[in-house]
Order: sequence, then structure tokens, then C-alpha cells
Amino acid sequence: MQRRIARTVPGPHPDGRGRALRPTGMTAYDETWAGKVRFAIGCAAALLGLLLAVDAVAGRLTWLRTPLWTAIALTLFLVLVEPRICAGAGWLSSRGLVRARAVRTDRLVSVRWSDGVAQRLVLRDAEGHRVEVDPQVFVDNPALWHRLGQDARACVERGTLLSGATALRQLGARIDLRTARTVFQVSGLE
Repeated sequence: MQRRIARTVPGPHPDGRGRALRPTGMTAYDETWAGKVRFAIGCAAALLGLLLAVDAVAGRLTWLRTPLWTAIALTLFLVLVEPRICAGAGWLSSRGLVRARAVRTDRLVSVRWSDGVAQRLVLRDAEGHRVEVDPQVFVDNPALWHRLGQDARACVERGTLLSGATALRQLGARIDLRTARTVFQVSGLE
């Protein structure tokens, strides 16, 4: 028996489940995601090849050790692959290998930088849904930033964005700096 899974974002829905189909219109995707997945596959394959080669040269390669090395390479792949980010009018979603999360960007209540080694932008909406996104995704994909920026500005104007305007300004300045550098490089002024 096959189950059909509809792509959804949090929001009102006539059936009362609190889910709604994604709005139609322009959807922006992380254009660098496929390259990141290829990099993760390459690293995992290189590690597997190296482990098998070292084991074979040492004369210790057995049918029991091969699945162990494969599991280690698969674990590296799972650690390296990043979730795919996409956004449309009023929503942003993060889809990983195991889990998908979505927030209503037209109902943002907070945007903050997460603490830790890897810098993340944490978006939370009025329904309590949250998504963590690597800010480099927005720097590399202006269309995603444009989608988020439009909705965030509307939230600031309505007063629903209670905290996070500073985080968005910092990210916007970072993106503007990168855009200016790119323009200078293309025009030969740098």
C-alpha cells in the first residue's frame, strides 16, 4: 500500500489538521544544494575507497569488515549532506534526509542567531514552528533571501516580528557586501 504525501506548510486548513498546501507561485530553491550533495557523496566514496584499500593492502579485508566500512562512509555522508531549503510567498521549508520542517514567513515572531560552532539562523513563526538555516544559503541564493526579506519586512511593519530585526539586518548587510564585491569583480573594479 502506498501513501501519498502532500508537501505542506503550517497554516489553516479546512480539515482542521492545521496544515495547508503550499501556495502556488514562484518558489525559490537553494541552487547550490545539488553540488553540496555531490561533495558529500564524493567524500563518503573516497573514505570508503581508502578504508577498503588500506584494509586490502594490510590483508585484513573480509566480508564482515566491508559492511562496517560502508556504514562508516554512509555515516559521513549523512553528516555532510545539508537540508534543502526552498521558499515561496509566505513560507520557507527545510527538507533533510529524515525530516522536513516549515515556517510561515508571513507570520514570523522571532529570528535569532543560534549559539554553537556552526552559525545558524533560527526562524520561528506564530504557530510555534521553527526552522534552522545556514545563513550562507541566503548569501549564495539571492532569490531565497528576497523571499524571506519581503515577508520579514511585512512582519516588522505589522509588528508581529517581536525579536530578530537586528539579525535580519546583519544578514542583509552580509549579503549586500557579497553582492557589491561580485559586482566589482565582474566589472573589473576590484
